[in-house]
Formats: sequence, structure tokens, C-alpha cells
Amino acid sequence: MKKIKIGIVGLGRLGRKHAENLAFKIPNAELTVVCSILKTEVEEVQKAWGIKYGYTNYEDMLKNEELDAVFIASSSTEHCKQIEQALDAGYHVFSEKPLGVTIEEVRVAKSIVDKHTDKIFMLGFMRRYDPSYAYAKKKIEEGAIGEPFLVRCYGLDPVSAIQGAIAFAEKSGGLFLDMAIHDIDLARWYLGEEAKNIYAIGGCYAFPEFGKFNDADNGAALIKFNNNKMGLFYAGRTSAHGYHIETEIVGTKGSLRIGTVPQKNLVSIFNENGAVQECVSGFIERFDKAYLAEVQEFVNCIIENRQPKVVVDDGVKSTEIAYACKESFEGDKLVRIEY
Repeated sequence: MKKIKIGIVGLGRLGRKHAENLAFKIPNAELTVVCSILKTEVEEVQKAWGIKYGYTNYEDMLKNEELDAVFIASSSTEHCKQIEQALDAGYHVFSEKPLGVTIEEVRVAKSIVDKHTDKIFMLGFMRRYDPSYAYAKKKIEEGAIGEPFLVRCYGLDPVSAIQGAIAFAEKSGGLFLDMAIHDIDLARWYLGEEAKNIYAIGGCYAFPEFGKFNDADNGAALIKFNNNKMGLFYAGRTSAHGYHIETEIVGTKGSLRIGTVPQKNLVSIFNENGAVQECVSGFIERFDKAYLAEVQEFVNCIIENRQPKVVVDDGVKSTEIAYACKESFEGDKLVRIEY
């Protein structure tokens, strides 16, 4: 079996998860290189997993001629530059979202990817590879709910993770880019339309620390898509019960709901608190299978020499919508998107 040799940059919480999948769970992939600006992370992973090469400098990693592909799981501010460097060096590229942290960056990233049509490029919108979300898409295509006309999304982070969100706030791009972009991508995917008009609101209801970055701890957006289709989005960082990702797609003949109760498993606890269903604690736990499936798809695309269904345009358009939400929120105004 041909194995695709991959080097990963970024060994934080999500990068470590991707690295583990590449090293142990994808038969036709080989994690050949790990790279992080933290030497301790590189040494730990190399020693524990027997990884052949380790670097603390990304440019040095790109000189390794054994590699077939590069996996980018570094800080969001580095993505655009690292995508360009990897493609120019002749590698296939998988990049975690976002493409960049400004509209200018994501458009630069698109121009770079478009120049390298001989290479596979894939963006990490992993929810499309979650079994439940993929099943919902299949049911929509089969006509199970008629013509979809509304998508409602909740994207709530647990309040237990708030200090990390505050520390990252200056570079996150704001609530809508950081959190709602996955939901925006899903709405585009399910409705098959692009956004036209956007109005977003929100505030710092529990954590005023976000205010100095013109950000919010909770926010909502109403989006009008082409053909008068609708999107309702609520993103928050103060969920008391855990990580809550919920999506509803309403059509002319019915509706679909995903994750209405973000249950950890099928166990119910009956005690002095009543009947309790524990909730998932974070995105890695909730989308464990999706993260594995999307990377397997990336590897398969390289082997089969075909492009993935999640392409650079999905990143650009979803980012443009997320930034329109940011502009609307900050300016307290309706924003129209021109294509």
C-alpha cells in the first residue's frame, strides 16, 4: 500500500489530535515530520511516537524531500503565509480553518491555491464529514424535507474554556469568524445559496474583557441568502452545560435537527439532580470522527489524484460572510454582500 508522507506544523490541542490520527489511524498515511515553535512539543511527540524528523522552523521542514504533503495546524495568523510556502515548495496542503484572519489574506490564499491546480488543497471544515451532518445532507438531497429554506445554528463554547478564548481574542478575528464560520459554511452547503444581507448583534454580557477588541462573548446574526432563504446564527462563549453545537434545517415538507441535546453518550444518570444526560466537553470530543474522516479524505484525494469537495472558495466565501457579520455587529448596521 502506498503511503503518503506528511509533515504537520502546529502541535497544540487540535494539531496534536490531527497528528495522532495521521500517525496511528490512517493506514495509507505516514506522519514523517512534526514541527512546532516549541522544542519540547517536538521532542515529546518524536520520542513517544517514533517520528523520524522534528523541526522548530517551518522553512526547514519544507526542505525535507521525503514529504508528499503538509498539514497546517498552526496559529490562524500563520495559515496564509504557510499555505503559500508549502504549495510553492511543491507539496499538497491541508489547512485548518481559517484561510487567514483578514479578507485580504483569504483572497491572497485563493489566488495562491488557484495557481497550483496540480496540487491537492483542502480546508478543514470538518463538520461536513461528521456522520450526522453528512446524513442530513443526504436526506436533503433525497428530498426528505422538500426544499430547504431556513438553517438555524447554535455554536456555544463551554464557559470553562473562557480564559483561553480571552487570551486568543486579540488574534481570533472576532466571535463570528472564530466560532460561527463552521455554521456559515454548513448553511451555504445545506441551502445551496450565497448570502446577500446580514444583520448581527451581540455584547459582552458576562466577560467585558472582549470589549477592548470590539468583540462579544455572545452574538447573533440574521442572514438573508439568495432566493430569500434564511439563516439564524447564535454563537456564544458562556455555555454552562458544555459544548453545544445544534443545527436545524427547515424545508417545505419537514425539518431536520442535529445535536438538539449535546449528549456525551447514550447513558442517562438518575440521582438527586433528576434524570441527567452529560454533555460533550469540547469540539475535539464532539467531532472526533469528523476530524479523522476529513484527513482520510485528504489522503485519498492525493492517492486518487482528485480534488476534495471542500475547496478554497468555501473558505473565502464563508470568511466574507463572517466578516460581514463582524462589520454589522461593530457598526450596528445592515451589511449587503456584493459578489
